[in-house]
Amino acid sequence: MEYPRPQLRRAQWQSLDGVWQFAFDDVARWALPADVAFDRRITVPYAPESQRSGIADTGFHPRCWYHRTVELAAAPSASQRVLLHFGAVDYEATVWVNGQQVGTHRGGHAPFQLDISAYLHNMRGTSFTLALLAEDDPHDMHKPRGKQDWQPEPHNIWYPRTSGIWRSVWLEVVQSSHLAGLRWTADIAQWQIRLDATVHQPQPGQRLQVRLALDGAELSNDTFTVQDGQVRRSIHLPDPGIDSARDPLCWSPEHPQLIAATLTLLAADGTVLDQVDSYTALRDVKLDAANFMLNNRSYPLRMVLDQGYWPASLMTATSDELRADVELIKRLGFNGARKHQKSEDPRWLYWCDVLGLCVWAEMPSAYGFSAETVDRVADEWKALVQRDLSHPCVVAWVPINESWGVPELPHDPRQVNFVQALYHLTKALDGSRPVIGNDGWEMPCGDILAIHDYSNDPALVRQRYGSPEAIAHTLQHSRHNRRMLVLPGFDTTNRPAMLTEFGGIAMVPGRPDGVAAWGYTSARDADELLAQYGDLLGSVHDCRNLAGFCYTQLTDTFLEQNGLLTEDRQPKADLAALAAITRGTAVAQRIAPDNPLGYSPSWLAKTHAAS
Repeated sequence: MEYPRPQLRRAQWQSLDGVWQFAFDDVARWALPADVAFDRRITVPYAPESQRSGIADTGFHPRCWYHRTVELAAAPSASQRVLLHFGAVDYEATVWVNGQQVGTHRGGHAPFQLDISAYLHNMRGTSFTLALLAEDDPHDMHKPRGKQDWQPEPHNIWYPRTSGIWRSVWLEVVQSSHLAGLRWTADIAQWQIRLDATVHQPQPGQRLQVRLALDGAELSNDTFTVQDGQVRRSIHLPDPGIDSARDPLCWSPEHPQLIAATLTLLAADGTVLDQVDSYTALRDVKLDAANFMLNNRSYPLRMVLDQGYWPASLMTATSDELRADVELIKRLGFNGARKHQKSEDPRWLYWCDVLGLCVWAEMPSAYGFSAETVDRVADEWKALVQRDLSHPCVVAWVPINESWGVPELPHDPRQVNFVQALYHLTKALDGSRPVIGNDGWEMPCGDILAIHDYSNDPALVRQRYGSPEAIAHTLQHSRHNRRMLVLPGFDTTNRPAMLTEFGGIAMVPGRPDGVAAWGYTSARDADELLAQYGDLLGSVHDCRNLAGFCYTQLTDTFLEQNGLLTEDRQPKADLAALAAITRGTAVAQRIAPDNPLGYSPSWLAKTHAAS
């Protein structure tokens, strides 16, 4: 089983995934775990709405209870702490150990940790009981919920709800003084790595030994003094000088070079208090007026919109499934993914780091605006940015999508202020990456002009984005989905433009169960899908003043049947041909304008030859 937190890993840990006792509590009958009549078994970390959980109940259940007995390998000593980790619980969690309440947490997508040491004094041998109450109002429109539907059955672009525990639960036994947090930041200009480490309960004379290695060869081995519970140092690396020697040491999707790190916390007498494994990378992201820049070079992004759902397990996947998705995205010719309306498992980000895939990380939206929305979204977004900011794969942050949660953005100054506040909050937390103000339209701020345009007319795409003048005109005068793209007062000069949602070609007219499929346009079969995809992507590739694109979407997801893959991750057309189109390397012979597909019958053979 893979450690759930890839960038701060300890050799000794205990997974609590598996079978727990479970009960729904729709009318709030029970206040304490001892009162609950547990009548079911559930497999954690799968949500009770999912088939893989063993429950598969998609009804409205605002409260659910969990319970299990935990057996430790050994009783902790007086100098040790037992840390209980939850990857995510939707939406509010209350936790009990041995019948005593130990803590609460609000936020359905962010992780949380509880020190339960003080509640283990009455353990029976090495075992204790663990219980959790998850409260999740399915009709609450003012909490971050992403694509979770508020109707009984999924409709249009909305998906089944996710309640309760839906990411891994695990334990660690550590010393009272231990490493509590790491942050890595690369500085290619200075050829150095910045480390910000936090020590819990620091002691006088402590030191932190930091060893960095590249493919097994040691790059640096430094020891730093812990001051006020912090180590904040820049680690200079041997600089090879010329670009031809520097380039192989830098991270990119084409060459995802990682730097392994081992950090050892030492007491004043040299005793090892804690040791963790981590990793970082030399990687730099910048923008100029027209380009996305990776490692100081123009790097056009070819991204795909990824919803991150699986038919049997909803928002939860195994590490193997997460890795397989990254591999499929790369095989389809993309160099990036925009994870849509979901904070993905850190193990997915790990595979993006290891295999090489740029990521736009996005906040799951609320739907209604209120003071409560502001509080909830800001708190959870801050936690997610801090969780993910050391991953080299993350190259942009998306706190708001398509005015979700700010539905009156053009008319309400409070909502404008909220979007601008999230933008500046994100920049304050992490100044090393671009931040999108409002992905899609009604942009009041942002580092990238992120445009959603589902026109399926290649000529119109070229007309709108084929030149800097065309883009400027589109930003000021087009109304996509009847919405202006830019709000008054936002200066769009010196910002690159990207088409961050487009396409959405559905291949089938309906689902096997007879429910109507949903997509922006449709194709009858694989050949027509390839032809339409080729025409549309060809037009986008022709718009060389766009700094990148994001095609909708990777997989079919419930009623949305507009994926390049089925929901079971099977390609709908020849994968090599799709990849050649994505990369812009397909050979296509355009023929008469009255041909609705725009390609000759020999197109497929030429595409295969080119790929």
